[in-house]
Amino acid sequence: MIIIMKRDAKPAEIDAVENKVTELGYSARRIDGAIKTVIAAVGDKEKEPLKALQFMDGVDSVMPIRQPYKLASRSTKEADTIININGTAIGEGTVTMFAGPCSVESEEQCLSAAKLIKGTGGQIFRGGAYKPRTSPYSFQGLEEEGLKILKKVNQETGLPVITELIEPKNCDLVCKYSDIVQIGARNMQNFPLLKAVGKTKTPVFLKRGLSATLDDLLMSAEYILSEGNPNVILCERGIRTFEPAYRNTLDLNAVPMLKKRTHLPVVVDPSHGTGNREMVLALAKAAVAVGADGLMIEMHPDPDKAWSDGAQSLTFEQFEAAMTELKPFVELMGKRLS
Repeated sequence: MIIIMKRDAKPAEIDAVENKVTELGYSARRIDGAIKTVIAAVGDKEKEPLKALQFMDGVDSVMPIRQPYKLASRSTKEADTIININGTAIGEGTVTMFAGPCSVESEEQCLSAAKLIKGTGGQIFRGGAYKPRTSPYSFQGLEEEGLKILKKVNQETGLPVITELIEPKNCDLVCKYSDIVQIGARNMQNFPLLKAVGKTKTPVFLKRGLSATLDDLLMSAEYILSEGNPNVILCERGIRTFEPAYRNTLDLNAVPMLKKRTHLPVVVDPSHGTGNREMVLALAKAAVAVGADGLMIEMHPDPDKAWSDGAQSLTFEQFEAAMTELKPFVELMGKRLS
């Protein structure tokens, strides 16, 4: 349930309601809006006692939330969540560009990519230091050495960096080196991992699982939010269907539906969504057209020699051309590259 406070509710009245929610055995999550404050009561207990809170001073109403995801629901928080990453606002009427190689291979590779990304208007550098792969014989990442390279990229270019976390035991290490922690598609329902990142304040980039429904994705976001971390970014990266013509099917229906159901920002990854670099720009434009808050695009100085996912990575020349073509299109859709 959510407790909606009156516009003129006093701080002491809001505190009293929070304390009462906790006293009744629920976890209280306070959400301060532009006009009203909402307190979400999170828990599996009998909800009848909460209804009595409508008679407390400063309370406007007490309402049930029908969706199983309480904190991620648009019903709990009407205004869009805006996540600030070192001055880059994600979800504020902008399209944020996340770009970089699939895997961190060397300092030279990452720095050359980062300088191009920054020079063409990109905002966030992506690179995998840990790589969960389908085959145990595939390249698994440079691990901590890769994290140190990402930190060097941040120090030399000023670009925030995002990298994937695959085990709870490495959570503190990855948070030390990166500005955003990515939870990959294969770990979307790794609940111990979701709880671990939920206990941090580092923004979390949550990718939709290969066979996950939107409810599945939002319930995974709920795990993170319920642990106290409000900084969650959702990512549509393609789902597995019966169609063999491309690696995955990019579900662009998901973007407007997620924007309707949740206040969290939604990013689209057309690189993984297609697995084919020739399709990336067209799907990037389509993602912007349906309301995406950002794009994640893979690029590499020499994709044919990339240690992972070369087929879906743009060359430097292709990335530069794509950014040139995307900028006026983004503006046409009433947004801007943040």
